[in-house]
Amino acid sequence: MKFDKTQEIFTIYNVKVGGQPGELPTVLIGTIFYEGHKIVKDPMKGDFDREKAETLLKKQEELSEITGNPYMTDIVGLSEEAIIKYIDFVADVTDAPFLIDSAAMQVKISAVKYVVEVGLLERAVYNSISAHVKEEELAAIKENKLEAAIILAHNPRNVWPEGRIKLLKGDGEARGLLDLAMKANIKKLLIDVSVLDVPSIGLAVEAIKLVKSEFGYPSGAAPLNAVLEWKKVKNYGKIAKNACAAGSLITAQMEGADFLFYGPIKYAEVAFPACAMTDAIIAYRAIRHGIRPKVKKHPLYRIF
Repeated sequence: MKFDKTQEIFTIYNVKVGGQPGELPTVLIGTIFYEGHKIVKDPMKGDFDREKAETLLKKQEELSEITGNPYMTDIVGLSEEAIIKYIDFVADVTDAPFLIDSAAMQVKISAVKYVVEVGLLERAVYNSISAHVKEEELAAIKENKLEAAIILAHNPRNVWPEGRIKLLKGDGEARGLLDLAMKANIKKLLIDVSVLDVPSIGLAVEAIKLVKSEFGYPSGAAPLNAVLEWKKVKNYGKIAKNACAAGSLITAQMEGADFLFYGPIKYAEVAFPACAMTDAIIAYRAIRHGIRPKVKKHPLYRIF
């Protein structure tokens, strides 16, 4: 697979994302401190089991080093106090980008201001700019000079792949998400095409191809979370969930995904080996199209 459109490659801190299939390994994003995460003792105060959190983060880092797949950490906070504690911890334990994530706008805005204060701005990615983004958010992003953001292309009015493109481009009724991102001076756009359930993964991966074909921006999704919501998967044996989880990621990779959310960070041991193998397969195939890996740490050179 090779896209006619020139493909953007963005560098976020020490991670490169984007490009033609086969040029760069898939960036894998694990989520920590999410609602219901057992290591969190008090989600409002941000109290958590530091030893268990560090173990999870170090395992993600170790698997990244072994496979060659870069990583980012999606940090979810329910309160301003909590997310600041989480950011401090993750930034200290890891040396990679992290995502600022919360259901509450004010929590994210406070986190953006905080990373500027403590010198972590270049490692931060805003998660996310969606159809529900507020002017206050865009203003805060622009004012604090945050350059990287997830653009969530979820269009509830049109779930087909073309609906995501319409949402990104805009129409006569509303400005597109890309225009809104530009308004906030976002320079590094990562387009999340959104996944609703397991069958919708097919629509999402088609949307990934459309995004890369139309705009050339890095594109990805969170297919593994859909597998975790699939209740009947437990009927197919003890390893069925992990097998299907890996399959969901591979499906997206084979259609051009540049980054993937692999759900709770504990699934790193499922995600990294499967995605590394797939990246190696994609890169080897890409040689036929005159494309070679741009980094020496590519899984093609690491895992065999």
